[in-house]
Amino acid sequence: MNEQLWNHHPDHVSDQDLTGYTVQATDGRIGKVDRHSAEVDAAYLVVDTGPWIFGRQVLLPAGTILRIDHEERTVLVDRPKDEIKGAPEFVGEHGAVPADHLSALGSYYRPMI
Repeated sequence: MNEQLWNHHPDHVSDQDLTGYTVQATDGRIGKVDRHSAEVDAAYLVVDTGPWIFGRQVLLPAGTILRIDHEERTVLVDRPKDEIKGAPEFVGEHGAVPADHLSALGSYYRPMI
């Protein structure tokens, strides 16, 4: 697993809760942070990409974060909307994300880093 992909950039590490922050892809708004993890070598955002029935949840590795604006409550990521929407759907429960899901996502995002 690529540690760079699964860790926050040192400038982005914060004790603040990112839940509810808007997630901004390179080409527009993609959704809101449902939850997040700052776990070393397994940090991520779970992003809700739309309304309850039509949306889905995807997991974004912390290494995709370009900037966090706490005043505007926005997380800017370095991926376009189509790539995020094309990621494998996250269907996990609260708690630890299975290693096989992190591995699959690492393979999905790795070519883009």
